[in-house]
Amino acid sequence: MGAAAAEDDRAIIFTYGTLKRGFSNHGIIQEMILAGDAAFLGVSLTADRFPLVCGPYCVPFLIKLPGAGERVLGELYAISRRVLARVDELEGVSRGHYERRPISAHLLIGGEGGGGGGDGAELLVEAEAYYANHSFGEELWRKNGEKGFCSYSSEVAMGYVRRRDRPQDITFLDQIRIFVSSAAD
Repeated sequence: MGAAAAEDDRAIIFTYGTLKRGFSNHGIIQEMILAGDAAFLGVSLTADRFPLVCGPYCVPFLIKLPGAGERVLGELYAISRRVLARVDELEGVSRGHYERRPISAHLLIGGEGGGGGGDGAELLVEAEAYYANHSFGEELWRKNGEKGFCSYSSEVAMGYVRRRDRPQDITFLDQIRIFVSSAAD
């Protein structure tokens, strides 16, 4: 257990998509860091393999199907539980978009770029991640041909559409349902 995990008022969050450094929603994490409510712990890699796929508008989804997919590269943050609700809101937890659930990840030590290779050591950390809601996760995996990514990179995210630029007359959950039920690309 890392030093930050010893603080009862902090949750360790594994980020794998738009909350990572350099991506569109990282600003919320950066604001928390500046306010003293979050800390970057480092680059990490999931202990198990999980599907990481894109849904509508190239929104990334980690699917709770351990053993399928790849080990996923991400980042670990210690976030104050008093502001964790802001991340839950962004991720649409109460609206059925994502579920915050436990995940084991290896904190990669000695390699800023991460990736799991090289001489760097790994420290196993128990964290939480935002998984695709169970009501559509497996369908999303099948829709993507049971093929995913090991990293939500800038190349993968090229087609990402920010929430404010998406149609506002239909819920995101309905957009997901339409996406998974549409014919394969």
